[in-house]
Amino acid sequence: MKSQEETLEEWCRTLLQAFELEDTQIDIDAVLSLAGVAAHSVVRPAAPLTTFVAGFAAGVAAGTGQADQKTSMDAATALARKLSKDYAAVESGTGASGTVESGTGETDAG
Repeated sequence: MKSQEETLEEWCRTLLQAFELEDTQIDIDAVLSLAGVAAHSVVRPAAPLTTFVAGFAAGVAAGTGQADQKTSMDAATALARKLSKDYAAVESGTGASGTVESGTGETDAG
């Protein structure tokens, strides 16, 4: 029987192949970690939504030449992680202004 890690790696390869993205490197642990932060900082369903939006943003950035794939993924993951944590802080009243710096200017998250 395959481990969860082996299954996820196989599934990731299957997805990448189906989307003709075989040369793309995915840091599965980083994606799962981001999902965990979003699920615990916002609400559970925020996990797939957050990872999808971060992945989409990374794809747009890489596709338009703003940055290479790895840099785009790292930046999108980092921003989504920060936003999730900031959201939790604002909701709990413990800090964060609700304003975050993105690559395209400031966005009011609140």
